[in-house]
Amino acid sequence: MANYDLSALHERLLKILLAFDRVCGEHGLRYCICGGTMIGAVRHKGFIPWDDDLDVSMPRPDYDRLIAHAREWLPEPLELVCAELDPEYPLPFAKIQDASTTLIERPHLYYLGGCYVDIFPFDAWPSNPLARRWQAVSYHFLKQALYLVHRDPYKHGRGPSSWAPLLARKLFTMQGLQRAIRKVLTRYDYTSASLASSYTDGIGKVLPKEIIDTYGPMEFEGHTVQGITHFDPYLKCMYGDYMTVPPVEKRVQHNFHYLDFNRPYREYRPVDK
Repeated sequence: MANYDLSALHERLLKILLAFDRVCGEHGLRYCICGGTMIGAVRHKGFIPWDDDLDVSMPRPDYDRLIAHAREWLPEPLELVCAELDPEYPLPFAKIQDASTTLIERPHLYYLGGCYVDIFPFDAWPSNPLARRWQAVSYHFLKQALYLVHRDPYKHGRGPSSWAPLLARKLFTMQGLQRAIRKVLTRYDYTSASLASSYTDGIGKVLPKEIIDTYGPMEFEGHTVQGITHFDPYLKCMYGDYMTVPPVEKRVQHNFHYLDFNRPYREYRPVDK
């Protein structure tokens, strides 16, 4: 069970999504809800009742255009955070966050920000199976190294479990890994590719681009947002039998380390906890 007001979090996330939808409409950006958020739209016409996050995806050209103009396009208190805009940002995808709130996911993954919506770029994959495998291996290695560099090396104590993150910090920097990840993700041209996906989902979720590159209106919490038109093959690839509600023990939540709907994250101090 979540240790915070889930309905209040849903309200915040929905506001972010609707503001993002307006910005995309005003500036001709393509996007879609994705992942569990898409399941929620199809199965529940909104949030999965126990879900505590919200995910969207954008084709790489639109994703990069959003990054280039986010500071002028997003209304306050929203802001885009990503490696391209923040050298200390620890993830291989972007977030739109509400700067009037404070959210820390895990004490050992300390990156200070607000309530957020994840934005995953849809990137191209090569048609050649061997090249595709190399892409997957390269991305997975770099993503794991990025996690180790960001993670508190003493999460599990000062024994052997600390050796890998300490070594990663000697071999890599956050900024160097983010540059290498972007190079892998943009190696193949999205516009001319026949296969695409979010690399975060792994090589087993690669789909023909026409499936995840065709968007249309979809109902979500009484509002109209953009979803994947061919949602059935997408969700079956991602989750299998997505219409069956999982048993209680498999309903995963973040259980965030710290969440404050009324404190801007820039005013947060660790002693506030």
